[in-house]
Amino acid sequence: MLAALLTPEAPPLVLEPSDRAPSLARRYLAERYRELGIADDYVGQVVVSELVTNSWQHVGTGYIVVQVRPDKRDDLVLIEVWDVGAGRPVVRGEDDDAESGRGLLLMEQLVHDWGVRPLNEEGKVVWARCTR
Repeated sequence: MLAALLTPEAPPLVLEPSDRAPSLARRYLAERYRELGIADDYVGQVVVSELVTNSWQHVGTGYIVVQVRPDKRDDLVLIEVWDVGAGRPVVRGEDDDAESGRGLLLMEQLVHDWGVRPLNEEGKVVWARCTR
């Protein structure tokens, strides 16, 4: 039964923190979704864009690592973004006058669940589980 839950994982994507990181992460996600046989990658694209953009803009140093893999127990896709930052993402309330800061609020509405876990070394992993 355990073997049925596991699939070979693709290597993670390692990114330099830059304005190119979100587009490279979206390309990686689209490729992984194709490999997993998932046709609709819209939610995944929104999620990976938001998480990688947050890492790039709020951490700014160190690598950003993106991993996309199936969570077959719940028939979901797990998207993880690792960075060296200690800060935790915070969902802001709605503000019609704000020019930014709505990404996590939108993401929270689209995903099954999401969270943050600290790494033993430095940094954190922000993860989201999306429907297929």
